[in-house]
Parts: sequence; C-alpha cells; structure tokens
Amino acid sequence: MVRYRQCEEIQKLMNYPEIIRNTSIIAHVDHGKTTLSDSLLAAAGIISEQRAGQQLVLDSWELEQKRQMTVFASNISLTHTFQGKEYLINLIDTPGHIDFSGAVTRSLRAVDGALVVVDAVEGPMTQTETVLMQALRERVQPILFINKVDRLIKEIKLTPEEIQRKFAKIITRVNGLIEKYAPAEHKKDWQVKVEDGSVAFGSALHKWGFNLPHMKAKGVTFKEIIDAYAGEHDEIDRKVDALSKKAPVQEPILDMFVEHLPNPLQAQPYRQSQIWPGDANSPVGKGMAKVEPDGPLLMCVSTIEVDPHSGLVAIGRVFSGTVEKGKVVQLMTSRQKGTIQQVYMSMAADRVIVDRVPAGNIAALSGLPSIHVGETVAEEGSDTRSFEGLKYVSDPVVTVAVEPADVKDLPLFDKVMHKLTTEDPNLHFLINKESGEYLLSGMGELHLEITAYRMQEAGLKVKISKPIVIYRETISHDYKGPATMGKSPNKHNKLWVTMEKLPEDIIEALRSGKISENQTRDDRAKTMKGFGWETDDAKNVVAIEGNNILVNRIKGRQYVEEIMDHVKSGFREAVFTSILAKEPAYGLKINLEDVTVHEDPVHRGPAQILPMTWRPIWCAFLLSDPKLLEPLISFECKVPNEFVSNVIAIVQKRRGKILDMVNEEDMIIVKAEMPVSESFGLADELRSSTQGRAFWATQFSRWAPVPEQMQAEIIKQIRERRGLSELPPRAQEFFEEA
Repeated sequence: MVRYRQCEEIQKLMNYPEIIRNTSIIAHVDHGKTTLSDSLLAAAGIISEQRAGQQLVLDSWELEQKRQMTVFASNISLTHTFQGKEYLINLIDTPGHIDFSGAVTRSLRAVDGALVVVDAVEGPMTQTETVLMQALRERVQPILFINKVDRLIKEIKLTPEEIQRKFAKIITRVNGLIEKYAPAEHKKDWQVKVEDGSVAFGSALHKWGFNLPHMKAKGVTFKEIIDAYAGEHDEIDRKVDALSKKAPVQEPILDMFVEHLPNPLQAQPYRQSQIWPGDANSPVGKGMAKVEPDGPLLMCVSTIEVDPHSGLVAIGRVFSGTVEKGKVVQLMTSRQKGTIQQVYMSMAADRVIVDRVPAGNIAALSGLPSIHVGETVAEEGSDTRSFEGLKYVSDPVVTVAVEPADVKDLPLFDKVMHKLTTEDPNLHFLINKESGEYLLSGMGELHLEITAYRMQEAGLKVKISKPIVIYRETISHDYKGPATMGKSPNKHNKLWVTMEKLPEDIIEALRSGKISENQTRDDRAKTMKGFGWETDDAKNVVAIEGNNILVNRIKGRQYVEEIMDHVKSGFREAVFTSILAKEPAYGLKINLEDVTVHEDPVHRGPAQILPMTWRPIWCAFLLSDPKLLEPLISFECKVPNEFVSNVIAIVQKRRGKILDMVNEEDMIIVKAEMPVSESFGLADELRSSTQGRAFWATQFSRWAPVPEQMQAEIIKQIRERRGLSELPPRAQEFFEEA
C-alpha cells in the first residue's frame, strides 16, 4: 500500500477539471519556496505539522537537503477543502537559481497558475523577474506571497506603517512586471491586489501567514505580529507558535490557489493558441479547449526521469484525452509509435501507479521509446501538431572538458552522460572530433558543479577541466561578392553559395522555436513570410542548425534531390564548427545558388559532396568580415550605499558596463552587463568586498562582439586549446576557379 493516504481520493478528483488547480511555486533563489511547500503538504496530511519547514519534502535529493537549494522541479498532488468543497491541487516546486531556470521553463508548460514568492527584505530580484516573465510567456496566471516578514520586524525593526509601505513597493514592482510581460488581454485582470486577497504575507519558516480576507476573519493585526517578536527568546517562541496556530500560512495560500487561479476548463482555451499551433476546430483542438477526457489524446512532456527499473519516465500535462496503461500512442516530433506500459502520479520522490490520468492533470508514463522533453504524445492516427518548443531564457555558455578517471569506466561514462543529458536538456555533451575531448556545456559554474556531483553519485570518477567559455562566430555584413564555388575532391561536382546575415528577429524566432525544422514546409513558409521573407526563399528552407538557415535556390538542375541530404550534412558541420575557432556559427543564412552534379552516383557520395559544401560556406564567411561573439550576463546587485564604489570597481575590472543605478531606501541597485569569461569567482569577490551585505543575481543576457583589440588573441587561445594552427585559414585557401 502506498504511504500517501490521499491517493484514492486524488484519483477520484482527477475526473472533475472544474475543481483542479495546476500550479507552480516560483521565486528567486532562497526566497522560501520549498519551506512554504512543507506547510502546504502538512495541511494535506502528507507530513506532520511539526516537521514542516525543516523536512523540505520537495527537495528529495540528498544534495538539495545538504545545500538547502532546489535543483530539480518536484511534483506532488494534494487535496484542499474550500468553502465546504474538495479541490485537487497539482503542485510543482521549482528551482530558484538561474543555472536551473530550464527546469522552471519546463514546469510552467504543465501548469495554469503560479505562486510568486518574494523575500520581504530583498524584494523582487533578477530571477524573480525572469521566472515571472517565463510564467506570463506561457500564459500562466500569477498570485503573490511576500515571505520572511519576520526579517522586517527582527532585523530591520520597521514600524507597521513602514512594513505596509515596503509591501506596497513590492506589489507595485510585481504588477509592473505583469503589465510588461502578460498577454494584452490579461495585463489588467492578472494584477495582484491586497484588496481581493491575491496577495498574502507571512513567514514560511515560522508557519504563519495571511491575506486580507484571512486577516479580517482571524482578527489579526500588524501590531499583534510585531508584538510576537518582542521579549525574551522563549517568550518569542511561544508567541510565534501561537500566531502560527491562529493564522497558519497554508490556509491563505491554498485558498488563493482555489479562489484566484484558473481551473483547466478556464485556462486551456486561452493558453491553447500560445503553446499549440494546431487547428482549434480540429477534434484535438476541440478536445483541448473543452478538456475532454474522451477526446483524442494530447500530452506535452515537460520532464524526463531515467529510472533504473522503469527506464524512461515521461512527466507532463494531459491537455486532451486520457493516458492509460496499454494505450498505443504516437510521438509527434520523433515520428515514432509506442505503447504506454505504466501510468503514475508523481508524489515528490515517489511514483504511485494508477490506472489512468484524464485531461487537465499531470501524468507520468513509462515504456515510450526514446522520448524527450518537449515531445508531444498524441492519439494514434490523429492528425495533429506538436506543441510549441520550450523557450529557455539562457543558453549553455560554460563548458568543461570531462573524461573518466579510469579508461575502463568508459561504458559507465557513456551510460551516465546519456542519463544526465536526457533528464536535463540544458546540458549539452559532445565529442570534439579534432581533439577527441569530451565537452560538457551547462548554464553556469553551479550547473556543472552539480552535474559533477551527480556523476560521482553514480559511481563514476571523472577528471574535469577548468571552465571554458563558449563563443559564437558570425559575419559583420552580407557577403557582397559573386557566389563562392566549391568543388568536390574528384572535381566532378560544383556548388555555388551566397551568405547573408540573419536579422535579430529571425534569430529570436529560431531560438524560441517559432521557426523550426519540426514545422511543416507550408507552416514554416507562412511564418517566414510574416518576417518579410520572399515567398521562394520562405518555401525553400531545407535545413536549420542552431540559428543558421540553409535555403535552396537551385532550379532546373539534375540529381539535386539525390545529393541534398549530403549537402545538408555538410551545411550542419560547417556551421556547427565554423572556421575562425571551430565555435558554432551564429545567425547565418546560406543560399544554395547553383550546382552541377555528376550523373554517376559513384562520383557524388558523401566523401565528395560534404567538402564541396563546407568550402564555399567557409570562403564566403571569411570574406564577410567575420567576428567572434562572446556571451554576456546581466548582473544586478543590491548593496548598502557605503559599498557601492566597491561593486562598481569589481564590475569595471571585469570588463563590465554599468547600465543603471537605482536608489531604494538605504540600498542601491546596481545593474550591469559583463562577459561570462570575466565572471568566474565573482561571488567570493563580492562577499569579501561588501562584508557579505550584497544581494546579487546574474543571468544570460545576449551575445555581443568581442572587443576588436582582443579578438585575435582569444581566437589564438581557443585554437591552441583545440590543437589547431595558431591562425585561422584565409579565404584564398577555399577559393576555387571554375
């Protein structure tokens, strides 16, 4: 028998979408999400009230408990009675650190509402804005909990009036972000307000909290809260304990979930057009809008876990139909079919086997082949579309070389790397063909540090290099000469190409998945024309690699289709490891203008066509004033006035640029940008130079040209590291006469 006594009740409630709330808890790191979750689980009887706040159930991994930091998103279902009626709350606790923001993006696809938790002292931080932006982009409605109010009383010793002014500033800031990022039709009605009870205040650690309706109902005043923290230590403990019994934090939060967040019947119709590009009038579209359990199956996979017994377990939101054991389904992106071997509901670290999970709920499945995050699981034989790609706020920009400490561990190394990169699509792993290095890329130093710990936990000892920054290679302008020509090594085949620089709006559309190879040709052409492309080019996009596009303009030539797969492979290799320093190309549109192909297949194999494709691409690239791009991070630091000059000095020493400085009472918020390559060791330097009194956060900002005076030296360093010649080739080395 499972140890969660509510499971049978939860399974019954799954069948009534009007009483379901799918919600996530999102926040900046250390603002108290997981501590709050404990109180919610205690209210549902899943853990004891005494252990709430210390047990951190949703931080189920040992290292999360040890470091007091959420790394993985964690799902759990619980019930709540509101105004005499039973409700089902499917809750996802998410990480707060920017290095794990990919897990936030994936979780938000599965929910309709989000509780934004903000530290009352720190206020909304960089990652608060990032996670709220992610939520609103997925059309997920927010509510607000201002946590750690005890710090305003004990540490800063504010009066009731000053506390209320502090709350007002936080609410105004959060509503400003909602106004900025919410869809047009929800900019006003999604604003959070004290008056309607969509804002709560409290202390998750001390287990008390309220919103305005609860404050009135319980007869709690600000004076009573402040008085609870006055007196000797034992007296404070007694009064705070009494306050937590009079105004338990879980009551207003769970009531807010029910009262202020939408159920699937309300949310799916307006979320549908944002996350799914299919026909709203098709059977699947209607099933999704009406949350029909008997409609055609449509499920979006948001998380993958690799289980030693069950294999790949896919967790995601069921938008239409029902998932059940033995059902044959189709995977839309990978174009495969599979049979669901088992269905589960997730309860933190545990999975509970169930018979079925209907639309409007979050389900876990096992038995499907080679499934990945973002995959669309659909009814067998239904004519439908894949969900929109997940749009991550950051790219993997820090790389380490990694190898097993003992060569005999190579099979285990392969197995562990496959598991890690399957579960976390923000980890990128590749083998450098030139150097034979195994390269692992992540979102930042902490992301890679946690990954190294997971390898060690799997029994794998590895050697890891110091962090390496990933760069990008691009051109300064469109290629201005005649089409460059490439010949196959046997001289029997010729290919002519031109090159253009893609505008930033197209690059962003590629990054967000609005333009992708998974689209049908007609849908992609329609999207491209919306960005101003000519019809012929829009219809003839034949390959996409990263944010680079290959367009086929060749007309009236024989055997083009026979060699096109080899040309695409050559294009992919040419832009995946570009010519300056073997870093990926960025924002290139490569046009195939003309070709001559030998009639005998033996003379046009991959060994002939691939070099014939690389060479003119690299030639045109080198003739277009190539530039190296470096990743920049945005940096926001809240610091007392007396330490501002120290923070500015640190930023400027690291090639940073101050963008803004904002006064906030006795603190200054410094906003800046700096290169990732200069950010290593930033945390230690900030702590020591501000006596530990600075609050800061960083996140990926953009790609920017390396300063002209530094480019040659950085290219030289990268090439030396990769065992290449000191200088990149010249265009003349790839130029061929007709």
